[in-house]
Formats: sequence, C-alpha cells, structure tokens
Amino acid sequence: MTKKTIVLITILITFSSYSQRNNISPYSFFGIGQTNEAKTVTENTIGASSALNSSYKLNFSNPASLGSLRFTTYAIGTENIFTKIDDGNKQQTSSAFSLSYLALGLPVGKNAGIAFGIQPFTKVGYTITDTYTNADNESESNLYQGSGRTNRVFLGYGKILPYNISVGLEASYVFGSLDRTILWRNRDRVDQLGTFYKTDTKVGGFSFKIGLQNTYKLNDKINIKSGATALLENKLNYEGNEGLISVINSTNPDIIIPKDEVYARDFKGTANMPLKTALSIGIANSNKWFVGVEYDFQDATSFSANFTQNNNFVKYINTTNLAFGGYYTPKAESITKYWQRITYSAGIHSKQIGLEINNTAVKDFGMSFGVTLPSKRQLSNLNLGFDFGKRGEINNNGLIKENYYNFRLSLSLNDKWFIKRKLD
Repeated sequence: MTKKTIVLITILITFSSYSQRNNISPYSFFGIGQTNEAKTVTENTIGASSALNSSYKLNFSNPASLGSLRFTTYAIGTENIFTKIDDGNKQQTSSAFSLSYLALGLPVGKNAGIAFGIQPFTKVGYTITDTYTNADNESESNLYQGSGRTNRVFLGYGKILPYNISVGLEASYVFGSLDRTILWRNRDRVDQLGTFYKTDTKVGGFSFKIGLQNTYKLNDKINIKSGATALLENKLNYEGNEGLISVINSTNPDIIIPKDEVYARDFKGTANMPLKTALSIGIANSNKWFVGVEYDFQDATSFSANFTQNNNFVKYINTTNLAFGGYYTPKAESITKYWQRITYSAGIHSKQIGLEINNTAVKDFGMSFGVTLPSKRQLSNLNLGFDFGKRGEINNNGLIKENYYNFRLSLSLNDKWFIKRKLD
C-alpha cells in the first residue's frame, strides 16, 4: 500500500469524523429511524447483490460471498445525501454527509474468508413544524425535532463447499442513541406557557444473518448465480428517560426557557425485528457482465412500549423490496486501454418501507448508476455511485414527498498477507 493511499484514508476518516451528520428525512420520525441498507457502494448500484461474490471485493449483502475472497481487502465508503421535501404547500431542501462503512476482509485458507467492520444501522434526523388554528382562532404550533443514529459492528465468515456452493454466517451488534423533542407554543399568546417534551433513548442488541450462494455453469463463459440470505428474528432493547416541562413562551423557537417540571420518568422496551429474507438470481459472463433480480421481504416491526413517534395514525406493516440491475466491463483484462477496464453498473428498485400513515403505505422508488475505476497496477479500485428517487407522496392523508439524490464514494484497497517466503 502506498503512502498516498494511507494519507487519503486518513483524510477520509478525519473528514467523516468531524463532518458526519444525520440524513434529514421526516420519515425517520418513526420507529428507531430510517434503516440503512447493509451494502457497499457497488452493491447499491446493482440489483441482485446477494448473488455476487469476488476475490478482491467485499459484499455486505451475503456473508457466503466471503468464501471467494483471495486478497486482504480494506473498504471505506462515504455518502452525501441531498433531499427535497414537499408537503404540497412548502418545499425544503437539506443535505448531509456521513461515513457509510469501514471494513476489512481476510482470506482464510483457499476456500474461506472473514470480514469485520462498522456501518450505520438506522439514522434519525428531522425538523418538522406543524402550525394550526385553535378554536379561539389563535395560532398554535408543534415543533418536532430528532437526531441520532444506531450503528452495527459485524463479523462475518464464509466458506466454499463442493458443487460451487458457499455458506456464510454473520453476527452483529447494534448500538446507539436517539434524541427526540416536541415543543408546543401558542404563537398569539406570549403570556401563555408552552410545553417541551424530550426523550433520550439508548438502543442495543445482537442480530445474526445466514447466507447461501451457488454458481451453476451453463458453459465455459455463462454462469447462473443465485443467492439467499436470512436475517434471523432478533430483539433490540431500548431504554431511556422522558420528561415534560413548561417553558416561557417566545417567538424564537431556538430559545427555550424552562419554568416548571411537569414530570420525568424512565422507560424501557423492546423492538421486535422479524425474520428478513432476500432471494436473488442472475446470469453472468465471467468478469464481463452480470444481470440479476432480487426480492426481499420482512414482517412488520413491533414495539413492546411506545416511542414518542408511535401514534394512532401510524401502523407498522410488512417491508418488501424488488430490485433489478447489473454491471458491464468492456474488457477487464485489457493492458493498454485503461477505459476498457472500467466497470459500469445500474439498477432500479421499488420498495414498501414498512410504514402506513393514515391508511396509506409509504413507498420508495429509485434508480442508481455507478462506475468502478480500477488502479493501473493493482486490484484496488475507486467506486463512484449516484442514486435518486422518490419516497412518499403528496395527498390528503398527511403524507409528504421526498426527492432524494445520493452521491456515494468508496475505496476498495487490496493487499496480499501471509505470503510464504521462498528461498532459492
């Protein structure tokens, strides 16, 4: 690994540490936040990522892919999210930069590999103002704000068995904290006290994923690749404290002057995460191209105790996602023409995110594009990705529409460890 590469990694990590902010999405108001897909930048631009494996790239979707790892692989990814929010009356834009993942993969013998790392699991980041007129024709407002995130540290193992079958297991631990507040004020009555409600929540728990892959050779060039994963049913424990205080009214929402404490108490509960299954299949021509489809589904998440955001108009429902995509490399073995070794990828997805608001399911539809720029002398590569889409819709049931634009960047760096020295 060159000194320039080490410097670049250090800059990326430092920049992420100091500039990291949560994504801003009103839909992160619910549950434990907006779920972050366990995928690399390259996987985000390809549909059937659970069916793919590589000797020099990590695949977070399926731990069975680690059996194909032949090089020590360092992976770091970042993303910058731009969001345009529209409720039918007003529009708002926001952006957020964050570290997507940091991971290391190692081959273990000829037919096995391990990987470990850290990446976000869920994110909370929103500011919502609800203004209305009461029975006395006075203007009242609720200001909802939330921030925080949960992360997961993971350790995965994969092994190749006879008949081109690979199996894998991944264990992860989720941890993090979430903060949410609600500020109520009467805008026309400065003499009337407002209320400020706040919750601080700590989340933690283990989860396990099993994976399976198979490569079936149709002929010398064409293969059928298939994959399946099951994120086993698990529970995330949460605990924290909530409190309600009265505040002196002010026209400035950033100024909160406490007056009296109404109540303060501790709470705890459990988020029940059902089994999540992903099935994928695709057709590939060696290192040249791949086209595939993936479908994943999960029953509704449930909570043993209410969060601030659990209201009567919200219902947690089943999550489904259908994705299609692939990649194309003109000539991976080209020595003289660098541009022929660039890999181009694209994908499309249609998702039901697991929320129903006022009897309307929230859906997400998007497209993605990416390029992989290989190093001139090594297997290391730089990955660029861009995806855009729409989440939710504008209707009379209180939904809003989000148009999002995500720019992704990652480095995949390779080395060869544990090489036996040869003496002449």
